[in-house]
Amino acid sequence: MSQFVDECQLNVRGGDGGAGCVSFRREGPVVMGGPNGGDGGKGGDIWLIADHNVASLLAFRDHPHRRAERGVHGKGKDLHGRRGESLEIKVPEGTIVKDLYTGEVLAELFHHGDKFLAAAGGRGGRGNARFLSNRRREPTFAEQGERGEERWLKLEIQLMADVALVGFPNAGKSTLISVISAAKPKIANYPFTTLEPNLGVVSLDEDTSFVVADIPGLIEGASEGRGLGHQFLRHVERARVLCLLIDLQPMDGTPAAEQERVLLRELGEYRPDLLERPRLVVGTKADVVQPGELSAAGWEHPVISAVTGQGVRELVGSMASLVHDAREQRPEPEGLVVIRPEVTGAIVERLDGGEYRIAGREVERIVALNDVTTPEALAYIDQQLDKMGVHRMLGRAGVAEGDVVWIGEFSFEYEPDL
Repeated sequence: MSQFVDECQLNVRGGDGGAGCVSFRREGPVVMGGPNGGDGGKGGDIWLIADHNVASLLAFRDHPHRRAERGVHGKGKDLHGRRGESLEIKVPEGTIVKDLYTGEVLAELFHHGDKFLAAAGGRGGRGNARFLSNRRREPTFAEQGERGEERWLKLEIQLMADVALVGFPNAGKSTLISVISAAKPKIANYPFTTLEPNLGVVSLDEDTSFVVADIPGLIEGASEGRGLGHQFLRHVERARVLCLLIDLQPMDGTPAAEQERVLLRELGEYRPDLLERPRLVVGTKADVVQPGELSAAGWEHPVISAVTGQGVRELVGSMASLVHDAREQRPEPEGLVVIRPEVTGAIVERLDGGEYRIAGREVERIVALNDVTTPEALAYIDQQLDKMGVHRMLGRAGVAEGDVVWIGEFSFEYEPDL
């Protein structure tokens, strides 16, 4: 099975919500116009979506930050702000999403179309028209927009090779993969083979990329377990496309046609269905072979030279075409998306210096969304906190009069109810 672990860090931030508007009707015939401030728009969300056309996480290496659009502020005359556009980020199938700092698995995107809400957009603030009540006839405050959620993620994926380069030792596989990708394998005229596959990502443009595996060189009898044959052949099993590299100038003088015959026989004896995979047959080291020699030998397949670049571009194009077709025809694998539920409620934490903090999304949201500089808004915040039982929580936690209590970035001195 040809796999390697690719990983990267990703910083995502949902769009901030738009602020609500404070506005009153100012029409001539209306003696005392009521509030008509509109709500702010919700900020855009950020979604991670598994896509079988994406082969790697390289797109995040140099650009690890992603931001969604913020919501538009509300206006008077009950005009609500527009929602911010959500951002959809495509990742390869099999991507595991973890919290960068805790290592907790947040989601596993195993098959095409799986989605995970990586960062939620902030809620839009309510305009003052939403606070009209029998007791509050002229609300002079509105909610601020909520900040979008921000977090650092770690993305991990075990990439399955799209194309397996198969050939005898010293057939030019490592040289080719170093030319068409960013992989940097060790290259030398070894009469033996290395033990681990080298993998590289070939990127043609932003939307087209695929993984190529330089499979350790086979030897005749590998399907019978000679040498490390079965270990070598297992690297080929899940590759979508096979590319047989035939050495046109082998060190042992084995004819090109014989190399092709032996390679196909070894693959077929190990797993007959490997011969049904889409495959390319290419002659290597064309720069050291005379055209007349190829004709005399009856060679009919394409030839390349990784040294001079002859035929390499055409080969990469053929690989991309076969990989695209194979991805379209491949059946959907079974998968699972794991999403951890968000913790609800609130807790009281004791800080250094005798201060306390109330932690909880709903409690923090009440404070963050409102203008704490407005007496009327402060009274509304206190009313909402009392409904949530915050005052009782502080009393049970042993908070004394005059102790400083934090909620988000807002602090106040505690005064117990009489």
